[in-house]
Amino acid sequence: MAQYFHIHPDNPQARLIKQAAAILHGGGIAAIPTDSSYALVCHLDDKAAAERLRRIRQVDEKHHLTLLCSDLSELGTYAVVDNRQFRLLRAGTPGPYTFILEATKEVPRRVSHPSRRTIGVRVPEHAVTHALLAELGQPLLATTLIMPAHQDPLNDPEEIRAVLEKHVELVLDAGPCPHQPTTVIDLTGDTPVVVRLGRGALAPLGLSAEI
Repeated sequence: MAQYFHIHPDNPQARLIKQAAAILHGGGIAAIPTDSSYALVCHLDDKAAAERLRRIRQVDEKHHLTLLCSDLSELGTYAVVDNRQFRLLRAGTPGPYTFILEATKEVPRRVSHPSRRTIGVRVPEHAVTHALLAELGQPLLATTLIMPAHQDPLNDPEEIRAVLEKHVELVLDAGPCPHQPTTVIDLTGDTPVVVRLGRGALAPLGLSAEI
């Protein structure tokens, strides 16, 4: 049965953040709030937890999982970034954008795309997410909380608990999120490619939907 923590969305209780981090360190999966929607997360170095994450979402190894990073400098540890890419990253972080980039050797091969060696990375703008990342001291492996056969992410923490209480170890209830997934932009080619248009607007990045 999943534990259920009511946590303040702007000033998360340190005690609850420490307990959440301990659950993740112990191999648990958590549903947490972000600046776009709720996400399922696990410890980056936990192979079994990552496999469970994929099973819950019913996605294979070709589905990009995302690294939630605390800031741009941490993001640069896990993704190869040139000057052109960095300008877009700086414009979109923190914020509801996921960028697909070439993974560095710091990323376990089992969590990057098997043929392209790429990874989704982002810096969310949510106090709870940032507090948890700070407590862990490393990125979280994440996927948007969209259940199989659904198009939209789950947004009601009570519904999340009802659906996933036997599949995850923790639900962090910080109230409803914006209920939109991130905008996903592939930066691995010569020009940016908008893979999914979500909550993040393209104009701040100097992009248009036609790209």
